[in-house]
Amino acid sequence: MPELVGQAESRWQIEQDYRELRTGLGLDYFKGRAFAGWHRHVILVSAAQLFITLLRTGPEAPVSV
Repeated sequence: MPELVGQAESRWQIEQDYRELRTGLGLDYFKGRAFAGWHRHVILVSAAQLFITLLRTGPEAPVSV
């Protein structure tokens, strides 16, 4: 049972991250036609997500109450 709960919690985090990628960082706004352009777009959005996550979880991040 604890393993199942852990998997459910990780699924929720994945859904939250994907929603942030789509709405906040523009993952779904690419209008190009070539795979290379789409690939660059996905890499840049993923890098932006990593940067935001590092800022949010870093040692100088504000503590939310």
